[in-house]
Amino acid sequence: PDSIDWRKKGNYVTPVKNQGPCGSCWTFSTTGCLESAIAIATGKLLSLAEQQLVDCAQAFNNHGCSGGLPSQAFEYILYNRGLMGEDTYPYRAENGTCKFQPEKAIAFVRDVINITQYDEDGMVEAVGKHNPVSFAFEVTSNFMHYRKGVYSNPQCEHTPDKVNHAVLAVGYGEEDGTPFWIVKNSWGPLWGMDG
Repeated sequence: PDSIDWRKKGNYVTPVKNQGPCGSCWTFSTTGCLESAIAIATGKLLSLAEQQLVDCAQAFNNHGCSGGLPSQAFEYILYNRGLMGEDTYPYRAENGTCKFQPEKAIAFVRDVINITQYDEDGMVEAVGKHNPVSFAFEVTSNFMHYRKGVYSNPQCEHTPDKVNHAVLAVGYGEEDGTPFWIVKNSWGPLWGMDG
C-alpha cells in the first residue's frame, strides 16, 4: 500500500515504553516487533519482557544496558525457546541475573527474516504486508529534541558502523512528496509525537 499505520489498523501496537537510563533500545525494538506480529496473528496484544533480553541474551553478542542488536535478540528468542511477559519479568532498566523460566514463556519465534542494509523497498514491503519491523539508525544530537513533523538529518551517516539506536517502524507514508517512516521509539510517550 501507499501508506500504512499499524497503530490505526487495530490493537496491534503496544503503548510506547521507556528504556530509562539503560542502553536497551535493542530490546524494545525487538519486543515491539514481536508484540505486533503476535497481535496480528492471534488478535492478542501482549507486553513482552525487555528485561529478559537485557539479562539473558549475552551469548548472542548482546550486552544488556551497554547495547545489542535486534537481529541477535530474535536469534536468542528463537534458540532459547521463548520470551516471558512483562508482568512476570518486569523491566528494571539495569543489568541483572537471568531469571528466565521456560514454563512462563508466552512468546516464541519460529523464523527471522533479515532485510539487508539499504533495502528500503524490502522494508516498505515487510511493514506494508506483514507487521512492524525493527530497524536501527544513527541518532544525532538534534534527534533528541525532535517534537513533531517529518524528521530528516543530512548529517546522518549511511554506514552501518555509525548505527547507535534501534526503534520500530510501525508504518510509512508521504507528506508533500517526502516519504517518511512512522517510528515507535523507547524514550517514553513525552518524546516526539507521543513517543
